[in-house]
Amino acid sequence: MSLNVVTLVGRVGGDPDVKYFESGTVKCRLTLAVNRRTRNSDEPDWFNLELWGKTAEVAANYVRKGSLIGVKGSLKVDTWSDRTTGAPRSSPVIKVDRLELLGSKRDSAESGGGGYAPDEF
Repeated sequence: MSLNVVTLVGRVGGDPDVKYFESGTVKCRLTLAVNRRTRNSDEPDWFNLELWGKTAEVAANYVRKGSLIGVKGSLKVDTWSDRTTGAPRSSPVIKVDRLELLGSKRDSAESGGGGYAPDEF
């Protein structure tokens, strides 16, 4: 048996990076800051998120920098070769299956986002 489930709640670090493909597929990339409690303070851990399809469209339309969201998905590792050195590179990415918009309608209006905040998708 194997299990690969990641659940995070945090604030978005920047506006969504959205790409529309000729096939009609939509891809959205976000960064998410999640506070990790330490003895003296909270320090953020940063995660790269990848969303596809309808979930990506919802993020593109309603998520903005500073939005409070919850995500559930799986961890994957992107690998590639560096263009200049040819050295192997890798980066962990959370492939999001479920997105929760957790901020209030007022928070969304103040951040320039829409007032639509469903409970789940």
